[in-house]
Amino acid sequence: MKQYTLPILLWLCCGMLHAQQAKEIVRKAEEHLRGNTSIASMNITTVRPKWTRSMEIKAWMKGNDYALLLVKSPAKDKGTAYLKRKKEVWNWLPTLERTIKLPPSMMSQSWMGTDFTNDDLVKESSVVDDYNHTLLGKEKQADSLCYKVQMIPKPDAAVVWGKIIVWITQKEYLQLRAEFYDESGDLINVMTGSDVKKLGGRLLPARVEMTPADKKGHQTVIEYKALEFNTPIADSFFTTNNMTKVH
Repeated sequence: MKQYTLPILLWLCCGMLHAQQAKEIVRKAEEHLRGNTSIASMNITTVRPKWTRSMEIKAWMKGNDYALLLVKSPAKDKGTAYLKRKKEVWNWLPTLERTIKLPPSMMSQSWMGTDFTNDDLVKESSVVDDYNHTLLGKEKQADSLCYKVQMIPKPDAAVVWGKIIVWITQKEYLQLRAEFYDESGDLINVMTGSDVKKLGGRLLPARVEMTPADKKGHQTVIEYKALEFNTPIADSFFTTNNMTKVH
């Protein structure tokens, strides 16, 4: 039996190193996208076979604990806000003058009729902490050599997806593609990043497209207009009181 001990130990060590490497790749990609804080101005366009709708959004984020999204247009949605404060998510509806706490069951639902979920935009779950990571290899995406990483949720994690596969560039740690699967293993959405340019001093995809796998003619596009990183934002900015006043 002793002669098998060393190969088994080497195999286990290699597996652990690959898992650590895969998690580190995802962590670096998240840090590159977020920084310590970020302030973003973006347009979100939802495309359907018979109509198209655009929204202007401003978003403030601080680490993985705090996020505030404000709808600036169109007029009928202006002032609508979403707040994440640690594990709590809130929605302010100015037309009703109501603040609603979103239960975890709503995180998988569509965010304002788009192809993104509430969790995709507000980021209640953490792709670094709530998943186990496996490096599947390397593949090219848009002429860039990428790490291909599979993420499977941890048993006790409250997440939306049953599996996510991401393609992250080796050089800048840019996420150029992500595939989202349900618990049955069926592909639900494909997200792609393109139009890579300098935003806030960092090279990032300025265009992000989310496309449902089984809904022809459906797509949601995020176009970043401006990004600012590492500007100090107090925790007190991310409150239910402030979300009703922020501009």
